[in-house]
Amino acid sequence: MAEELSFPTGLGTSTPETISLLGQDLAADLMGKVGFGELAFWLVAGRRPSSSEVRLFEAVLVALADHGFTPTAIAARLTYLSAPDSLQGALAAGLLGGGSRFLGVTEDCGRFLAETLVAAGTERDYDVIALEAVKKAREQKKFIPGLGHPVHKELDPRTPVLIAIAEEEGLRGPHLRLFEAIGRVHPQVLGKTLPLNGAGVCGAALADLGLPTDLLRGFALLARAAGLLGQLAEERRRPIANQIYLTVDRNAVYEPRED
Repeated sequence: MAEELSFPTGLGTSTPETISLLGQDLAADLMGKVGFGELAFWLVAGRRPSSSEVRLFEAVLVALADHGFTPTAIAARLTYLSAPDSLQGALAAGLLGGGSRFLGVTEDCGRFLAETLVAAGTERDYDVIALEAVKKAREQKKFIPGLGHPVHKELDPRTPVLIAIAEEEGLRGPHLRLFEAIGRVHPQVLGKTLPLNGAGVCGAALADLGLPTDLLRGFALLARAAGLLGQLAEERRRPIANQIYLTVDRNAVYEPRED
């Protein structure tokens, strides 16, 4: 007797008459009643977030949506220039550029803070934990994710806002508190003061929401997808990609290898 195949899922399914998602009737229970941010959280966490969690989560998404002509935005625009028939390709090109320098900091910081808290064991003096973590990173010649910003040299304007929202909603947990402590103690180790950047605070906030640290980059990409779509919409209205291409092409210097 042939073995019956089974592919279990707790997310969604459909019949000729209904669509079910997260144990709810999509049309009757969710559409018009659940916001997209709330749904995204629910899909990943497997639980419906509270209104406080939704507010902080959506603040994170807004903070990460767009930052102007970053490499991800330029990649999306240039791809759209090359293949205007492939909007999905342009979006994908921008998303594929999300890594350790852009967008990936959110996950890197959340993971760093989570691992640091685990290593600290029962210690809960965040300044003590932070000081040890900064010293260890300095000894290993590693950067601390979320510390410093190429543009906001003194203060990332997103940082105090996100921390304030977390505090207002009772969600300022150990990851955010540790990250704040890193902001306080690192000058005595590094000899200079660097700002806590918004991407790092986003990672700390998402970790405090109980979301898996190895999926945090996905939320950064979710937010940036909206920003990239906006970039492509603007490219249609006021195109600049061809100018970028021609500027690089006309200023290219050919230097043959001599080996």
